[in-house]
Amino acid sequence: MNTARRPVRWLVPLVLVVVWLGLGGAFGSYAGKLGEVATNDQAAFLPQNAQSTKVIEQQKAFDQEETLPAIVVWTTEGGGPVDKAQQEAATRQLASLADADGVAGTPSPALRSEDGEALQGVVPLSPELGDRLADVLEEVETAAAEVPGTRAQLAGPAATQGDLSEAFAGIDGILLGVALAAVLLILLLVYRSVLLPFAIIISAVFALGVACAIVYVLADHDIVRVDGQVQGILSILVIGAATDYALLLTARFREELSHSGDKVAAAVAATRGSFGAITASAATVALGLLALLLSDLTNNRALGPVGAIGIVCAVLTTLTFLPAVLALMGRAAFWPAKPRSADAETGGHGVWRRVAHRVDTSPRRMWLGTMALLVAGAAFFPTLQSKGVPLDELFVNDAPSVAAQQTLGKHFPGGSGQPAVIIADADERADVEKAAAATAGVADVRVVTESGRPDSAPLVADGRVRIDATLTAAPDSDAAKDAVGALRERLDTVDASALVGGYTAQQYDTQRTAEHDRTLIIPVVLAIILLILVVLLRSLLLPVLLVATVALNYLATLGIASLVFEHGFGFSGTDASVPLYGFVFLVALGVDYNIFLMSRVREETLRLGTRQGVLRGLIATGGVITSAGVVLAATFAALIVIPLAFLAQIAFIVAFGVLLDTVVVRSLLVPALVRDIGPKVWWPSRLTREAADEDGPTPRQGEAKAEAGLG
Repeated sequence: MNTARRPVRWLVPLVLVVVWLGLGGAFGSYAGKLGEVATNDQAAFLPQNAQSTKVIEQQKAFDQEETLPAIVVWTTEGGGPVDKAQQEAATRQLASLADADGVAGTPSPALRSEDGEALQGVVPLSPELGDRLADVLEEVETAAAEVPGTRAQLAGPAATQGDLSEAFAGIDGILLGVALAAVLLILLLVYRSVLLPFAIIISAVFALGVACAIVYVLADHDIVRVDGQVQGILSILVIGAATDYALLLTARFREELSHSGDKVAAAVAATRGSFGAITASAATVALGLLALLLSDLTNNRALGPVGAIGIVCAVLTTLTFLPAVLALMGRAAFWPAKPRSADAETGGHGVWRRVAHRVDTSPRRMWLGTMALLVAGAAFFPTLQSKGVPLDELFVNDAPSVAAQQTLGKHFPGGSGQPAVIIADADERADVEKAAAATAGVADVRVVTESGRPDSAPLVADGRVRIDATLTAAPDSDAAKDAVGALRERLDTVDASALVGGYTAQQYDTQRTAEHDRTLIIPVVLAIILLILVVLLRSLLLPVLLVATVALNYLATLGIASLVFEHGFGFSGTDASVPLYGFVFLVALGVDYNIFLMSRVREETLRLGTRQGVLRGLIATGGVITSAGVVLAATFAALIVIPLAFLAQIAFIVAFGVLLDTVVVRSLLVPALVRDIGPKVWWPSRLTREAADEDGPTPRQGEAKAEAGLG
């Protein structure tokens, strides 16, 4: 009978491997195709119900064709005033672009600045250029460079979008390559084997390929939106999560294999033993990400389902493909190292025995000290400025559009080329113009006319008019945002239907919406995580403690990040969405590691009591969880290859926060708290009644202690 069943035992893992090889071959290429359905048009990710979003829709009625303006600014090579001949030449060059491919309207004439040292002109481009935008911008820049004795630069929305597209160019290959190389190096150092790291990498790549294929189809049918940021985070999230789950599974497989020697049985036992922890951990991250669907910011809502899809695919490969590979490879997976159980190992696990001993002998001193450290870091949390990233800090490296905008702001009003767009009732036009002109921070007010000339009649569409208000401050400055707020308040008393939009208003609305999102989503995520922990650990007190520790880790991380961003990186602020993204990733992923630890502690507590359960759980999982933390930190750190401040900030916060969590919170604070509280930590679970007396182990526990070397 055993002989008859033996082929069946090999058939299941073999079929699973073949199926995943087929899926990997069919969908693997989609990891490099998401760029085809991604959009980096920032207007597509504005708050749904904000005034600035409504203005974009109503603004279309005043344009024969929606445009993406490119602003050309000229300065003389010597820094002196521009002459009339240069102004005329600049106007001719702008006019020559009227019939150029990609130009969606008549370029404006070149206007001289009040100081006489610069010229500016606007070239309206089609917003549907996609990959051709860079070529069209190059053609505009080439024509502008023909003005003798001047230096031409491109600013405005088109130039910014062009630089964004360049920043995300090659994201599929570069980011994925850096992340996989970092993970592979860490796995080779952790396992000191040749085959297993590649098996884990292949499992992660399969997960990413399937996730990208699903997201590609959804984005192609406009069910979800994807931009470069979401695309990059998806790759990092899947690679990091799949590797973390794989580390937990393979550690359990190594233990089972050292005990039984039967590789198929060991793979089944490892999958069964780690299933609860892996699925619970994945659920915290996936549901935490899905909570972003409550956001009013489209890019936040996009990351929710996209990230959740990635996490589900990571779990599927970890619990199907990887166990099948391990069942087929057995001990060969660890070659040239020999698989030994966690309890039998020395080396790295000797470190964790010493840590466990320190936790056991002075738990109160341990948790008070680590908590004081975290509180000290959290004290700087209020200094983190989340008012948005100024345009000159949007890119980590030098970007041509940023330099051009600085030149433009030096010679023209700060808001030149990025006016506040007012849509108002045509009957109230005169009063609206007067009120707008009288608002502090507004430099100039112009109504859009039928011919485009100031002396012609206002253009009326559906009983509405458009008025452009140029602000005195730079469009991304706090002063400009304050001016938008003041403008809305003043116009509301004149025309209750008046709307204020434009670039600055979009930044203003995004910031306010992000603040609202944080107050709504953070409690929801905490409630989701708390519920999952209660179900998994069958306790009320312990889940509250775990959530509190990871929340404290989050506050400490943001406090330290505030100091590093200001004094190390030179950032004056963070993107409005950074605190929320940081919370979702750090809290959800931080709970992951506590789930890995405490699910093992609970398992050991059922046999040995709370005290020995904590110590045995810490020793058994210490190495694998720390390795998982290093892997996840390294994968998120790979985001710095994309030269954007937002992703650099996310990379630092998650990488540093994960390391702080694995080294301090999960290794010291949580075990010391559980050890100090004792069996009561499991309340109201029956573990409180079955746990051993803290002052003395039972004979069965004494045998287990001696066996584990924890006398």
